[in-house]
Amino acid sequence: MRRLDGLIGKFMYLYVLGLGLFHVYTSVFGAFEAYLQRNLHLAMVMPLAFVFYPMGRRSPMDRVPLYDWILAGLSTLPGLYVAFNYEEITSRIIQVDPVTQVQLVLGILLFVLLMEATRRVVGLPLMVISCVFAAYMLLGDKMPGIMRGLSFPLSEVVEQLYLTDEGIFSMPLGVSATVVAAFLIFGGFLEKCGTGPYFMEVAQAFTGTAPGGPANIAVMSSCLFGSISGSAVANVYGTGTFTIPMMKRIGYEPHFAGAVEAVASTGGQIMPPVMGAGAFLMASFLGVPFAEVMVAAIVPALIYYGAVFLMVRLEAQKRGMKGLPPEELPDRKRVLRGIYLFIPIAVLVYLLMSGRSPMYSAMMGALLSWLVSLPKRETRMGLRRTLDAIHDGIKNITLVCVACASAGVALSSVSLTGIGQKLVSFVLSFASGVPLLALVLVMLVSLVLGMGLPTTGAYILASALGVPILSNLGYPLMAAHMFVFYYAIISNITPPVALAAYAASSIAGSDPNRTGFTASILGALAFVTPFAFCYDQGILLQGTWAQNVWGILSCVAAVFAIGFGIMGYCQRTLIPLERGLFLVLGLACLVPNHMVTIGGILGTGALYAAISRGIRGSGSA
Repeated sequence: MRRLDGLIGKFMYLYVLGLGLFHVYTSVFGAFEAYLQRNLHLAMVMPLAFVFYPMGRRSPMDRVPLYDWILAGLSTLPGLYVAFNYEEITSRIIQVDPVTQVQLVLGILLFVLLMEATRRVVGLPLMVISCVFAAYMLLGDKMPGIMRGLSFPLSEVVEQLYLTDEGIFSMPLGVSATVVAAFLIFGGFLEKCGTGPYFMEVAQAFTGTAPGGPANIAVMSSCLFGSISGSAVANVYGTGTFTIPMMKRIGYEPHFAGAVEAVASTGGQIMPPVMGAGAFLMASFLGVPFAEVMVAAIVPALIYYGAVFLMVRLEAQKRGMKGLPPEELPDRKRVLRGIYLFIPIAVLVYLLMSGRSPMYSAMMGALLSWLVSLPKRETRMGLRRTLDAIHDGIKNITLVCVACASAGVALSSVSLTGIGQKLVSFVLSFASGVPLLALVLVMLVSLVLGMGLPTTGAYILASALGVPILSNLGYPLMAAHMFVFYYAIISNITPPVALAAYAASSIAGSDPNRTGFTASILGALAFVTPFAFCYDQGILLQGTWAQNVWGILSCVAAVFAIGFGIMGYCQRTLIPLERGLFLVLGLACLVPNHMVTIGGILGTGALYAAISRGIRGSGSA
């Protein structure tokens, strides 16, 4: 990404600030009509892809070539045309009124420039996927076998992509243009008011002295920071540069230290209250308040981090590691005096749970962040720091916006050609009436998509292709969406393309693949839990009171059993038979059969008690 100085740098600062102020205005006073809001959003963001992201490795990084300025200018034309001809476009009758020559040219221009922006900002995989789906709309009748479909003339394809809200300007871009933009600005305020750095101090003060202290700090700080940032790789670089060297210093091997940070950072995207852009998309796809998605995500997220905490502690105990000395850590009393910095997040959660819109909640959180910054001179937000907060927050919108717009091409193809139904029919026939096999297939699709795409793009495509399959098999919609969302996220730690693990390995100085495989082992429960909540709605807090309690209890037992089995330690080093028993009992806790689950819970308790008695017996002897 280019770093621009001088007059150009100041100009781009003002441009990005103007973009942020536009979204502050629409968040506070209400967004424009959906199609217009999305057009304006994309028209303002697209130039950033050509100004800040170079065409190739050999392109200059300290200046913007003339051809990129030209591309940036051209990328605004389709949006400006819509803004000036909005009434004419919205009064058109789709597939009846002809597409004018100007509209055809601008639609093609938008698609071409969007694909180039996608290549630069998001990466080649999403660009290729979007182009394939676009080509299918034009050439579907030439495909062989089950993939043969309808073909549409170029004018109809352009109309679908450009002149409706079912193509590039579909719901994903709408979420980027409203909710995501508001929360990015909120995140900018949190960082400037001191809440972001405070997360690290809290983690250090309250977990640093425990066995394997730096690893505990990594898990807790990444959980707190990641729930706001919503980006696994950004989370790794934000906290890992501090935690990974500390873990190595007390004796963790480099690949293990990197794996801990990768797993902890990845989980931030499933941890309420923010959960990244994908969670807002999920709420929009489901047509439910975002608070419902937050509630459904709480137990799986806590189980995820509980398992990571347990495994980190077991590894430390197995190696005889100690925590950091108290004198190297922040004083707890001093840290507690800054507890007021959590007020913006607490109020945000309250507003979301009380039914307020995410945009209103984010802006109130930003206002409170400004207020809590006032007591201390070093964090006090004057006019310049306030403007910097808006600028620094919204400048990260480019990735989400371009990914959502590009994924909209695929959604358009699915709705226009009916290819989604073909895929549903194919998977259902292949699964031969075995729902579990269909779950495995959808899991593999979500993982593969997530390996090459950011979470937002991976979730959009995986939900478009996978959720109809699971819905046809009778799985609840919330569970189906959460299923593909989870695997789109944990692909960040799944080799052979594990972006979060590779980022952590670059800091740890470890082998990327070894770091990725270790991260997959530490996050093993995340690969199992989605299957469990597809069958047990209590895990997502979607059942009765008794079902919810039972779901939580079975998950807690599974965490301990699987943790002991994977790490091979439970008060002492376990023999292979004991490890195998713990793993089997842990999986039994998640089986959708009450008798099997009870057996798993009781068996886990009995095996743990037997090991404890054995240790006490040998100690007294």
